[in-house]
This record gives sequence, C-alpha cells and structure tokens, in this order.
Amino acid sequence: MNTTRAALVLAATALAPALLLATPSFAATPAATPASTVVNSDDDNAVAIFRILADPASGKAVKREAGKALDGTPADRAAFLETGYAKAQDEDNTVAIFRILADPASGKAVKREAGKALDGTPADRAAFLKTGFRLAQAEDDRVAVARILARPGISNALRAAANKALSGTPEELRYFITVGQYHV
Repeated sequence: MNTTRAALVLAATALAPALLLATPSFAATPAATPASTVVNSDDDNAVAIFRILADPASGKAVKREAGKALDGTPADRAAFLETGYAKAQDEDNTVAIFRILADPASGKAVKREAGKALDGTPADRAAFLKTGFRLAQAEDDRVAVARILARPGISNALRAAANKALSGTPEELRYFITVGQYHV
C-alpha cells in the first residue's frame, strides 16, 4: 500500500462515522452514481470511494473496482465515480440474478422475469432486484397456494389459511409457502 493510500485510509477511517451519518447513503441508488458525486478535489473523490467501500451493500465487483481506483491516479478515482461505479454495480446485479436463476427453488415467473432483466438494461437489472424478484416470487407462490387448494381432502384449517395467504401481501404468501402450511 503506498503512502498516499495509507494516508487516505487513515483519514477516511477517522472521518467515516461522521460522513456516513451526515450524508445520504449511496445504497439508495445502487444502479448508478449521480455525476454530482464527482468533485474537483481528489481527496473528496477518495473519501466518496471509501464511503462506497464502507457500504455493506457493496458487492465484489464494486469493491474490486473501488480498490483499483484508490490505487490509481486522481483521474482513475474520478472515472470510477463517473462511470465505473455504475458498471461495477451492474456486474454485481448480474451475478445476483444468475444466483437466483441457479436456485432450484426459483419458479417459472422468477425465471421469466430474471431472464428479461438480464436481457435488459442496467436499470432493468436493478429494478428486478429491488422489486421485480419479490413480485415474480409472489406470482410463483400464488400458483403453489392454488395447487395446495386443489389437493383433494385438505383440512378446513389449511384451506382457510391458504385463502388468507392468497389475499395477503407477497411476504404473507412466502411465509405461508415456507412455514405456515406446515403449522396448520
């Protein structure tokens, strides 16, 4: 680690709690970094990159590219904040979607929507991970509940719980499929 980076690490470590509490999180916009986060001062750019590294939501590609930017020149740091962060975040989003697709428990709706997201734009991938996955999972869960209701001879208690889950939120559906149906 060169001396400049060591000094920046010390400064960022000392300032991180104050900076993290005083400013909005980058996690609110994972798909892209607004151009306004790039400032003229290299020290400010380095601190912004350290904030990104400190975010627990930062994935492997973001951390890798942020590390390269910190090891590089001031132009590398500015370029990371302008475009590199968004590209690395999209790489992390793509990996997350492939993991969802690789899960044998993923249903037809999840696979369909994940495929659309992978074929789409970085914004499509971010939207799938933020809300699309949850909604596609709810669609698959509704099908699973309908199959439970179609079973011959199910108990009245299970039927009532299944109907309640169908009229509930996606989270209530997921709970019924994973836990609730076994406790009725």
